[in-house]
Amino acid sequence: MTSVSLAVTAAYALATDSEILAVRGILTQAGLLGDSIRVAYLGLLDPPRGAAAEADRRFRVFLHDVSGCTAPRDVTVSATRQIVESVVVLDTAETGELPVLEEEFAAVEELLTHDDRWLSALADRGLDVANVRVAPLSAGVFEYPEEKGRRILRGLAFVQNFPEDSAWAHPIDGLVAYVDIVSRTVDQVIDFGVVPIPAEHGNYTDPTLTGPLRQTLKPIEITQPEGPSFTVTGGNHVEWEKWSLDVGFDVREGVVLHNIGFDDNGTRRSIINRASIAEMVVPYGDPAPVRSWQNYFDTGEYLVGQYANSLELGCDCLGEITYLSPVITDGFGNPRTIKNGICMHEEDWSILAKHSDLWSGIEYTRRNRRLVISFFTTVGNYDYGFYWYLYLDGTIEFEAKATGVVFTSAFPGKGYPYASELAPGLGAPFHQHLFSARLDMALDGNTNRVEEEQAVRVPMGPGNERGNAFTRKRTLLTRESNGVREADMRSGRTWLVSNPKVLNRLGEPVGYKLYPEGQPTLLADENSSVARRAAFATKDLWVTRYAEEERYPTGDFVNQHAGGAGLPTYIEADRDIDGQDIVLWHTFGLTHYPRIEDWPIMPVDTAGFKLKPDGFFDRSPVLDVPPSTPVDEGHCHC
Repeated sequence: MTSVSLAVTAAYALATDSEILAVRGILTQAGLLGDSIRVAYLGLLDPPRGAAAEADRRFRVFLHDVSGCTAPRDVTVSATRQIVESVVVLDTAETGELPVLEEEFAAVEELLTHDDRWLSALADRGLDVANVRVAPLSAGVFEYPEEKGRRILRGLAFVQNFPEDSAWAHPIDGLVAYVDIVSRTVDQVIDFGVVPIPAEHGNYTDPTLTGPLRQTLKPIEITQPEGPSFTVTGGNHVEWEKWSLDVGFDVREGVVLHNIGFDDNGTRRSIINRASIAEMVVPYGDPAPVRSWQNYFDTGEYLVGQYANSLELGCDCLGEITYLSPVITDGFGNPRTIKNGICMHEEDWSILAKHSDLWSGIEYTRRNRRLVISFFTTVGNYDYGFYWYLYLDGTIEFEAKATGVVFTSAFPGKGYPYASELAPGLGAPFHQHLFSARLDMALDGNTNRVEEEQAVRVPMGPGNERGNAFTRKRTLLTRESNGVREADMRSGRTWLVSNPKVLNRLGEPVGYKLYPEGQPTLLADENSSVARRAAFATKDLWVTRYAEEERYPTGDFVNQHAGGAGLPTYIEADRDIDGQDIVLWHTFGLTHYPRIEDWPIMPVDTAGFKLKPDGFFDRSPVLDVPPSTPVDEGHCHC
């Protein structure tokens, strides 16, 4: 095996207050910031391939003028060299809009309180505007040519009877508003007629719903008297049980893992350059005209990282916890610290390996554990946990946890095929939560390839007289055009990433295998607007040649982009991907037919994937894991 040095970690440190203030100062000095200018995105750019320790700390910034007097700008700033590197003026009619600003959330509701059409519609329903909450929802791209190049949000309304009331229990169906958030005008108020508003409350902490709280749960205490087995140096460089990596954070993607490597017999071997969840879309499947446009790109439109929660010990994280507090920016370019935004801890994970040997008499047991790196974010009604797991045996796993409150509607009646009834008259449209993992692979270097593997049933006949044989088939993906793949769980389809230039002791290329869950990809019609905009979600896997500027599966500007950006554009060049520097884009997620049990607050549902070593090591990498000490006496076997 060859030793491949991992990138110097100093270039991957988390952004600091002083750096963000420096960027703000550079932008101000260049005349790019002013009273009406907002920072819609600010993120640290990855250093170019092979950058030295003193690599530039470069930031990308999206600037939006809330007055509409100047066009949005895409700016690159070097905090190290104290200069503006580039300024790109955007034509949003072509590029799409910048992400939704937090201050625009309240603006939609406030503008509607002064609109006569809106007030009249509420009066027809006997509602006081003071008790009406409006969800500010990304507009998508539909048959409204007058919206092109304008910054639009759509609003659906809910009744909140008192400050602690869960408004999601009382949707005002049949009513929707379209708002131009820059000109601060209400383009349309569309009223499809009065629909009964569900009356039953959904206040999930109210004693009338909870009843007496359980008294039977005994305390669980997780202690590590000697502290955790991992170390954190330089603020974000983590070493744990042969693993090494740098934990980053981006306001768009949330947690980003850099330089993932594993120590193997004294050699630090690279596995992944960069791993993140680069996009997430929530398409709704109810064709009712009031909501047929509903689909939200929580990553590209809303920036999940900026809504990361400050986590609390004993509530969000349990045990011996190490927190990281990433620094992001507010809308004015000022640094904002998300205290305890990232949680890291170890978890016992049942049995790692076990055998009681009849012939040798050896009884062998080893316990497994994993390192957990996570954050939680709240985007409107839903809450999402993003969990990366590293295991002792070299497995890498990601798990998304979806919880919160389902988006509600009035329920039209029994037999309605596009929504579930959760409570009397209360519906929840069918929908999906689809994620795109961006995995910049680096198995012992950047000379990687992908083979599709699946099970093959061998027909009974000569050489298989008893019909018991089965084998596997591997198909090499050679170009981007045939690197767009679908999962097939009936054949156990997986994808093996390998390095043909580095062989294990049996003479085979070292490899890691991607195991998909194989749940449905995008269910919307292939000619729909959301399918054009979320093309990544129509396939389980895309393999592309690495390019520094290809960061997101939907392209840079998702909000009100008509579609075709991102992966469909990236693969047009049909680049060679056999033995190259490659990126895997893996789609996974949930198809949610809401249950009665999901109301009034949804227990966590999960989706994810695994990467497991397949020929990467010369033998089991956990033979040196020591036996545990049992609670009573002695050791757990040998």
